Amino acid sequence: MRQDIVSLIKRYILLLAGLTVMAFGVAFSIKGNLGTSPISSVPYAVSQFTPLTVGTATIVMHCVFIVIQIAVLRKKYQLIQLMQLPVAFFFGYLTDFGVWAVQGLPCVNYMQQWLACLVGILLVAIGVSMEVKAGVVVLAGEGVVLALCQVIPKAKFGYMKVGFDVTLVAAACVLSLLFTGQVQGVREGTVAAAVFVGLLAKQLGKLWDKMSI
Repeated sequence: MRQDIVSLIKRYILLLAGLTVMAFGVAFSIKGNLGTSPISSVPYAVSQFTPLTVGTATIVMHCVFIVIQIAVLRKKYQLIQLMQLPVAFFFGYLTDFGVWAVQGLPCVNYMQQWLACLVGILLVAIGVSMEVKAGVVVLAGEGVVLALCQVIPKAKFGYMKVGFDVTLVAAACVLSLLFTGQVQGVREGTVAAAVFVGLLAKQLGKLWDKMSI
């Protein structure tokens, strides 16, 4: 029993560390100004035409995702998944802290923008791999995808995740066009993140599998 508790504590520590790394990854992608990762595209777009910060908008979006999960799963919804709520607050506030922490870094030309973007992609991938390895609770975005996979026959997580990310990017484009007159937070860096975060996270996951928690 004691060993199980210690293992659970270690897993939550790994989760919190992964969320911290991921939040700084988002901050670097914002700093690069070449487009954020798909999951952050909507919060970034919203932050451009409302008083909300990216982190606060992220929290609001994740709360909406939790409501969607409850609506989709109904009686099948497991109350333990409400842990996604404090995780969302932790991740949102850390994202704002990360944005503040990297604001002084030089990023004045296209090469420096790409450097910041690539650092962001790598950090997000590391954070995702740590979140998966922890295996305790996922961010609400992944939670929505998992919920949809449960209720849609023969739905595969990979395809559903791609469709979900495309929907978020499209929503970010529409919102920013409607309220600012131009696309915000969706550029070549968004495409790079969509392609490489998953691939890198998968490879990093293989390294985590060789380690014991």
